[in-house]
Amino acid sequence: MRALRISAVVLVILVAVFVAVDRVAVYVAESQAEDRVKVPGAQIGSTDVSIKGFPFLTQVAGAELDAVDVKITGIETHAGGRTLRISTMNAELRDVRLTDGFSGATAARASGTAVISYKDLTAAASDGVVVEYGGKGKVKVTGAVNILGRTISRSVLSTVTLIGGHTVRVHADKVPGEGIPGLEKLVRDQTDFEREVGGLPNGLKLEKIQPTADGLEISVTGTDVRLSG
Repeated sequence: MRALRISAVVLVILVAVFVAVDRVAVYVAESQAEDRVKVPGAQIGSTDVSIKGFPFLTQVAGAELDAVDVKITGIETHAGGRTLRISTMNAELRDVRLTDGFSGATAARASGTAVISYKDLTAAASDGVVVEYGGKGKVKVTGAVNILGRTISRSVLSTVTLIGGHTVRVHADKVPGEGIPGLEKLVRDQTDFEREVGGLPNGLKLEKIQPTADGLEISVTGTDVRLSG
């Protein structure tokens, strides 16, 4: 009986050691993965990687992880002579295959959300244009035009849509003209714009966009998504 109790104690200790080693291995792997995450054609600020599932060591032995959550802050891309910054992107990766001697990783499927703040959207708009939340799923765009030496400022409520799954389009629902010939066109030239959203990891695509109080919220999905290597 005493031998049985000793064996049970030893087993508990071994399990505890295994769990501790497994958690340390996860921490080390997450830290290394954060340094390796790259997005082709873009600069990124910081990354946070969380590896799910237990035990981790057996997943590594099979070169496939059940689930990995990734948060990337500050994805900066250039398109059409303009810089567009994605403030944050959270992605849930599933069935992640480890490749290239564990230096690469590809997720069979992924979903997540990218957010473009109004500050970053303003920076990507025309000079002098300010973009804010307009309420009820709209954005408020303010710009100024010059007519015969007179500066006229207009704020418009605009609808935001996705074009071709990669371009954000901001279009004013209505522009107050006050009977001034050509004013609407001048205002729209300032407040209406399109910007391509680049810098997403290979395999991810934009699905849906919705203005919120915190910024433009974009749903993303993908298959065979490669994040590192």
